[in-house]
Amino acid sequence: MAIDPEYLRQQYASLSDEALQDIDRDGLVPAAQKIYDAEVGERQAQSAPPARRAAAASPKLRVERELVIEGEEPEWLEDAAEVFSVYERQAGTSSQDAVQARDALEAAGVPCFLDRSEIPEERTVTPPSTRWSLLVPGDLNMEAASILDRDIFNNDFEAQWQAHLEILSDDELAAVHPEDAFCGLFDRVERVLNAYEAELTRRGLK
Repeated sequence: MAIDPEYLRQQYASLSDEALQDIDRDGLVPAAQKIYDAEVGERQAQSAPPARRAAAASPKLRVERELVIEGEEPEWLEDAAEVFSVYERQAGTSSQDAVQARDALEAAGVPCFLDRSEIPEERTVTPPSTRWSLLVPGDLNMEAASILDRDIFNNDFEAQWQAHLEILSDDELAAVHPEDAFCGLFDRVERVLNAYEAELTRRGLK
């Protein structure tokens, strides 16, 4: 059965730090891992110093497959937007997720930069000690996030949807209408297109 993301968010948010730490992240499905990581990240962010101080204190590093090397900071970094982040529990594990996300953006021609920040031991809720942030120019924020959805996250989404359909009976499957099950997604696409067309009209470009 497909997981309910909102239920999981509420469930993880209701746990104490100790109970959250007791969860075996490696035993979760990819979608649940992302929700788990988000909850851990939010708790750590609440106890961490302001972002500017943390960024100033941490080195900017670029991941190259198995190696971590220093990289030149792009000129747009000061106005960058974060489109992906992951917490690393053991060296060489979760950082590969950041590499995959970076590779997807670079393949699409979107400038990006990986920022690594160390989390002090006394501030961690669970074993993670490193946070990887994938940054892009601020004006490319929405495009970059959509590329990651298309090239990475939608694969998990499709797998969950497929798994859900497979457990339905013939009658239940026949009663399913994707436009209703994902009405929010269809509505969002329609709103995006309508807003774009309206702006073209407002500027006299159509």
